[in-house]
Amino acid sequence: MKQFLITAAGVFAGLLIFMIGVPFVLISMAAAAAGPGPIPSKAVLELDLRDSLTDQSPQSPLAGFTRRGHSAMSIIEGLRRAEKDDRVKGVLVRLPEGGIEPGLADELRLGIKHFSASGKPIIAHSQGLYPSGVVTASYMLGAAADELWMQPGASFQVTGIANEDLFFKRLFDRFGVKADYEQRYQYKNAVNGFLYDDYTPAHREAELSWLGSVYATDIAAAAADRKLDPAALKTALEAGPYLADEALSRRLIDHVGQVREAQDVLLKRAGTDSQMIDFEDYAHGRAPRQRGLGPAIAIIEGEGAIVDGKDQGGNPFRGGSSIYADDISDAFYQAIKAKDVKAIVFRINSPGGSDTASEEILAAIRAAKAAGKPVVVSMGTYGASGGYWVSSEASAILSEPSTLTGSIGVFGGKFAVGPALAKYGVDVRQLGVGSDYAGAFGMGQEFTPQQRAVFSHWMDRIYDNFVQRVAAGRKLSPDRVREIAKGHVWTGVQAKELGLVDEIGGFYQAVDKAKALAHVSGEARLKRMSPNGSPFEALQKMLGVSASSARTLAAAAWVFGDPRAQGILDELAQARLRSQGAMVLAPTRVH
Repeated sequence: MKQFLITAAGVFAGLLIFMIGVPFVLISMAAAAAGPGPIPSKAVLELDLRDSLTDQSPQSPLAGFTRRGHSAMSIIEGLRRAEKDDRVKGVLVRLPEGGIEPGLADELRLGIKHFSASGKPIIAHSQGLYPSGVVTASYMLGAAADELWMQPGASFQVTGIANEDLFFKRLFDRFGVKADYEQRYQYKNAVNGFLYDDYTPAHREAELSWLGSVYATDIAAAAADRKLDPAALKTALEAGPYLADEALSRRLIDHVGQVREAQDVLLKRAGTDSQMIDFEDYAHGRAPRQRGLGPAIAIIEGEGAIVDGKDQGGNPFRGGSSIYADDISDAFYQAIKAKDVKAIVFRINSPGGSDTASEEILAAIRAAKAAGKPVVVSMGTYGASGGYWVSSEASAILSEPSTLTGSIGVFGGKFAVGPALAKYGVDVRQLGVGSDYAGAFGMGQEFTPQQRAVFSHWMDRIYDNFVQRVAAGRKLSPDRVREIAKGHVWTGVQAKELGLVDEIGGFYQAVDKAKALAHVSGEARLKRMSPNGSPFEALQKMLGVSASSARTLAAAAWVFGDPRAQGILDELAQARLRSQGAMVLAPTRVH
């Protein structure tokens, strides 16, 4: 009976894949293979930054079928390809109304400047800039283009940067909730909102420090691109807000006009019969493949919180937001084994995570260096806490000017909700054997003095481990690291002055650094080795059947004569033949 039920369950899962999953995947794959259609001989690309923006493309092979938006990496790679593509005659950038994450804006600015230097025109258009997020970063992007346009009557409200934090202590006190946390040290303010009702002096100092650094970076970059004095630009911006025509009169923008007018200008420059093409269609289209000969630079990417284990799936149609230590480490070891890989660029965008997961990834980086393959870290918006732990012993670290990095510190603790629940007739009781510390993380009460002493000592040891990793990797004395650590967040510019990063630069600067360290001259292939499964493996994780079973069921559709499946599989086979060899560029936390 048991075997019968197991078999029946397997048949049901197989039918589910066959009837729902396989048709969807096959149709999606066929559509992807077919691509968005041929690029016309005269094309102007329209890059819309008003959609959601991440640092990296989702690693799930199915996420791209449903996700709308761009990644900074796909944009800069697409721009580099467009520079050399004779069919592409220019680019129109649609700016968001609010802010962009500072590190992403820095990376995109480099891409825009590099494209402009190729001699092809690039125009940025804004329908308004409002004080939401880091709006100065959006203005900086517009200033990097050849021309910055604004819609008639639109608001130009680029007057500074503000950041709000929520503090819950008075609410917790009202309901009897105790946030029982320890920090190492005073600048490690991730849980300050639970512990206090206002900024502590250290919290205020650290936040104003990075805000001021980002603001200065944005102003300096925009001033340089618009050939203005930085002090004069700062004064003009802070005297706002303005409407579009007022911004034009103050030389803050270049032209007032509708987006259709900007499109027409670019199309006229492109020539007769030119067409507007969506940048996402171009970026995700078939790239010319680099042959698998000669030296390669491996590209490994990770974005999100750093956690232990492997990616076990979940919703395969959604991009992941975690860095799984097992998966990233495996990617490094695969790069170590690959004879054509001479160096590794690790692109990371992470605010932190588990200390044990961070240490696992760091061990893989050590192994790569020991194998004679330099590892260069390229940081996105965040390379902080656990994100800095994994980077600390790299051969070189490059960050954007506004990357939030450092935060060398740890925090840990719990919420004691027993008194709050008791008010509603819920009593938390605990039994245990062994030492008193076995029940330390129960939610019923605060740490006892004995538990706190043990926990505090444990936190000190983890913090010391972090300090030692940084001291060894950055060739600094432990005492010097302790001076600049204490959980303090620094921008990339500040971190370079402190010796926490080696150079200011983006992804392609990190590739150049990796080539130099590996003594690779001339062109080198970029070999993407980020963790990424096949669509069938994604279905396996979602539905709990083997990838080989999914493939078998898909093939069965052909064998049993389903004409739709036959056509799709035939198209996939032809697409694969057409694209042979082509490159794919392309409870304690150290949060």
